[in-house]
Amino acid sequence: MQISPQKRATIVSSSVAILLVVLKLTIGFMSGSVTVLASAIDSFLDSIVSIFNFFAIKTSEEHPNEEYHYGKGKVQAIAAVIEGTVITISGIYILSEAIEKLTDNTPILLLKPALIAMFFSFFMTFFLVRYLLAVAKETDNIVIKADALHYQTDLWSNAVVLVTLLVVWATQWNIIDSVMGFAIGIYIIYSAYQIIVEGVEILLDKSLNADIVTAIGAIIDSQPQVTSHHWLRTRTDGTTNFVEFHLVLRPSMLLLEAHRIADEIEEKIMALESKKRWVITPHFDPYDDEEMNKVTVYGKSLVEK
Repeated sequence: MQISPQKRATIVSSSVAILLVVLKLTIGFMSGSVTVLASAIDSFLDSIVSIFNFFAIKTSEEHPNEEYHYGKGKVQAIAAVIEGTVITISGIYILSEAIEKLTDNTPILLLKPALIAMFFSFFMTFFLVRYLLAVAKETDNIVIKADALHYQTDLWSNAVVLVTLLVVWATQWNIIDSVMGFAIGIYIIYSAYQIIVEGVEILLDKSLNADIVTAIGAIIDSQPQVTSHHWLRTRTDGTTNFVEFHLVLRPSMLLLEAHRIADEIEEKIMALESKKRWVITPHFDPYDDEEMNKVTVYGKSLVEK
């Protein structure tokens, strides 16, 4: 059975995360470094999220059926919100550990093994991020983009941990470990915001990017047989873009001609984002009934305003 690039990416990221968890936890507990331990906890959460992402992508790739007419693509948005929430929780935990270490002022042990472990972790994460970004570019999948963003934050945090351990090794100022651990926690929480927002926007059926909506309108208007258009509405589930619009055509136009015009418009719209699936639903009007639609859907009071 062929595995999609998205699912393969989650398998790779899960495997790397589990390897780093074992390494960082071992060194973190033995050395007593809060930054290494924080990085280990983050990698543990990474592995859970990546495994969850695999099943989310698997579910989202299921074809529409009698119960789910539009498929299950929004599972990816749910996964993105959960991943962002998990990242936030890990950031809060790191903050608490940093504060506790700051008050205790306990020294870091086994600095050299910790440095070796973090060097290894940094380069493993670097190559993983490059791979995930390539898959995200190829598939434009929100879950893989979230995973790539997540591991990018890990890459930065690993770099900070490395610098912190080097400074502590050179100066013996253990307080730097707590301060930088706190900074990593803040950065991780901040990075989760973008992931959560994008997932929530999909769940709330936010319209497509404004540039794409404008381009769709321009494509419709470029058809000489179209008198005008209205009621252009768009949304996405992360994988599939949904578009609806009303075309105002000549009342005497044959249905066959109207269908041909709609096909031409749909082909041009789908070319705007060829990596996404599209569900485009045109509606044919013999006259402009935009105001009537507003009354029907939103209520008369909105039209009067």
